[in-house]
Amino acid sequence: MRQALLTRFLRYIKIDTQSKASNTRSPSSDSQLEFAGILKQELEQLGFERVELSGLGYLTASVPKTVDGVPCIGFIAHLDTAPDFSGANITPQIIEDYDGEDILLGDSDLLSTEQFPSLLNYVGQTLITTDGTTLLGGDDKAGIAEIITALAHLIEHPEIPHGEIRLCFTPDEEIGRGADHFDVSGFGAQWAYTIDGGELGELEYENFNAATAVIRAKGNNCHPGTAYGVMVNAQTMAARFHAKMPLQDTPEGSKDYDGFFHLVNMQGQTEEAELTYLIRDFDIDIFEQRKRWLTERVNSYNADLVVGSLEIEITDSYFNMKEQIIPHPHVVDIAKEAITSQGITPLVKPIRGGTDGARLSYMDLPCPNIFTGGHNFHGKHEYICVESMEKAVGVILAICTLTCEKYLNR
Repeated sequence: MRQALLTRFLRYIKIDTQSKASNTRSPSSDSQLEFAGILKQELEQLGFERVELSGLGYLTASVPKTVDGVPCIGFIAHLDTAPDFSGANITPQIIEDYDGEDILLGDSDLLSTEQFPSLLNYVGQTLITTDGTTLLGGDDKAGIAEIITALAHLIEHPEIPHGEIRLCFTPDEEIGRGADHFDVSGFGAQWAYTIDGGELGELEYENFNAATAVIRAKGNNCHPGTAYGVMVNAQTMAARFHAKMPLQDTPEGSKDYDGFFHLVNMQGQTEEAELTYLIRDFDIDIFEQRKRWLTERVNSYNADLVVGSLEIEITDSYFNMKEQIIPHPHVVDIAKEAITSQGITPLVKPIRGGTDGARLSYMDLPCPNIFTGGHNFHGKHEYICVESMEKAVGVILAICTLTCEKYLNR
């Protein structure tokens, strides 16, 4: 399976499928639909059943059951790569029998063990890196390659007992829209797993509660030569507002279960300016407090203004999947046992972000997240370990067989 897995992955990352937040249609880039079409043909050739590609970019397929009385489960990955860094013309480097030294990316960049000590976990193994000019695309083409490789093995070996297995490859996960048009009832699984995590052993079923706050400053423009007593610079208002935000309550000042406010965009002119913040917290009560606090700050700022004003609009994005997973402990227990069966200690940790699984869990499809084997997603220092990818394939297969064992032995 190793060669099939590696061949698939290297072929998939050659296709530029970056999503585009500025485009409101689904999928947000034509290349995602083209990639899904290529995968559709591959799945049909491999013998998958019920292979369907919707016009909105959702590709689904089934592995038929080999025994009765076992729940239908699913595996999910996303077609798009992040728009944060170039995903075009990816030229991967394959480092076999990694020696634990720094890795040169292309001509000038470096993947250093000092900056990325996780590299030392993979001495003697095979790494795939970028050439320093693009991201790698393991997020989430590694997940796609791992799911297809594992489920193709089940098709090739009908003697392995399992229930019906569903897969879905979604568009636009990286811009938060992966679950927008997901047909949960049509998918038909009782629960599922996103294969979209990072390092070896990761298992995640907690994530941030998330919202976006847009603060708009309203000023007044005029010729600067006659501005005295007339001009109100909205950009200055916005800058002063941000300058009084808590300095350490930010992504770079937080870790583990800490939440934050993250200024992701600021733009404007003299007449109008805009600040966009991400609000994140694992604790739902503190999350709500954060939203109230930011609103109160805007109101307090306005009360001190003589001219000009700020307005705030807060939109919830997704919520902590833990609340939806806890009532279904078998979903996590099976994943833990599957990871352990591959000789790996499960690394249970919260997701400091969100996945399709977070939203799907609130759509009555419990959906924890499992590792792909990659590191440093969304940038030129991304890399992945081939042996970890193989372990991910083993975990997917173990989930299928363990689910069967547990339900047939009841």
